[in-house]
Amino acid sequence: MVQYVSPPLDLTFAALSDATRRGIIDQLGRGGASITSLADTFQMTLTGMKKHVQVLERAGLVVTQKVGRVRTCKLGKRGLKAEAEWIEAHRKLFEARFEALDEIISEIKREGRDDRAS
Repeated sequence: MVQYVSPPLDLTFAALSDATRRGIIDQLGRGGASITSLADTFQMTLTGMKKHVQVLERAGLVVTQKVGRVRTCKLGKRGLKAEAEWIEAHRKLFEARFEALDEIISEIKREGRDDRAS
């Protein structure tokens, strides 16, 4: 079996596969936040939130900065261009396949009507 390896895409999609991490991205889209405030917002432990933030950091979606005892998170500068392009290419592929399927179904229906008419 052929394995397609794309570490940046893999890291991003793995990071975004979790609803909490998507929520963190949404929250940080409104502005930076400390890990403590994120943990409070999502009603989880600091340890649990740190683990989620680490996954997002490895994917380059979030950056953190520690000032004193407070670790602040914000969105990373890396966008999702490659991911969006991958999704768009596959969306077009599926769309083409569904259009072909629609055509086959329409042809079968036409043939059925023709058979009943004769």
